[in-house]
Amino acid sequence: MKILFTSVGRRVELMQAFRKAADELKSSGELKDDLTIIGADITDTAPALYFCDETRIVPRIKDKSYIPVLLEICQEEAVDCLIPTIDTDLLLLAENKRHFESIGTKVLISAANKVRLCRDKNFTADYFRSLGLKSPRPVNSVEKYESELEKGCVGFPAFIKPKDGSSSIDAYKVDNLEDLKLYAEKIGDYIIQPFIAGREYTIDIFCDYEGNPVYITPRERLAVRAGEVLKTKITQDDTMIAEMQVLISDFKPCGQITVQLIREETTGDDYYIEINPRFGGGAPLSIKAGADSAKAVIRMLNGEKLKYVEKAAKDGAVYSRFDQSICVGE
Repeated sequence: MKILFTSVGRRVELMQAFRKAADELKSSGELKDDLTIIGADITDTAPALYFCDETRIVPRIKDKSYIPVLLEICQEEAVDCLIPTIDTDLLLLAENKRHFESIGTKVLISAANKVRLCRDKNFTADYFRSLGLKSPRPVNSVEKYESELEKGCVGFPAFIKPKDGSSSIDAYKVDNLEDLKLYAEKIGDYIIQPFIAGREYTIDIFCDYEGNPVYITPRERLAVRAGEVLKTKITQDDTMIAEMQVLISDFKPCGQITVQLIREETTGDDYYIEINPRFGGGAPLSIKAGADSAKAVIRMLNGEKLKYVEKAAKDGAVYSRFDQSICVGE
């Protein structure tokens, strides 16, 4: 069995989760084949490559040869499954999914139309509201926000971020119109939303190929650095789980997605912010807590039909992450 991960970068925990899952399934007799983890990146100094069985150096995602090179790797190596790990190649892989499937490689990526609405925060907010879920209404220009401000429809603080951004890059809380104009000029293509004060949560969701839920794991983001969680607490909240059942029934995710929300501190209402249709940086923490989506992927590839496991992750478990280093050259 072979799994190819693209743009592995620093995703060491994810590689380790898949290795651990395969070893445990092998020792229990559930998996007869060995798992070969193939890592792809644009540079051979990406640390996660050193936790893969095989490595491939590939062109940049914007390069026209990116997809052909991945297809060549999948065909030559008889790759069973391709798993993306960053936002920038999600739509490209979704649009080319059929080409990989034609050579026998499954791609854990949702439908292209769903990926598009995740990549543009305007569409994401509209999508949440179409499902009956609350989401801060976006505005696409400072001028429009200023007009709404004069009408008393919006106020400060506000939140400005790129409409196709990720990892909290160029995302800012602003307290006045002057600062809003400065950040708008810096970002360029942005959205402005009302700032929601409250606790932040990520929900790790894993579904089978047909979009049926296997795991739904809410966790509170206790500490965050550069958009990636440093400390988290598994929070098996019935309201969030029910709200995600609504989303799943329409979105039909393929594999792993992460959904982010803020629970407003005074009303307790959940305001949904974004959807990342991939393994999020903190996904290994839900895996460690018991919602083992790495094992689920391997079981699916092994032909097993998966069932929904309610509250699989240990409620209340707190995980704190840390940095490590590895020598990648001398």
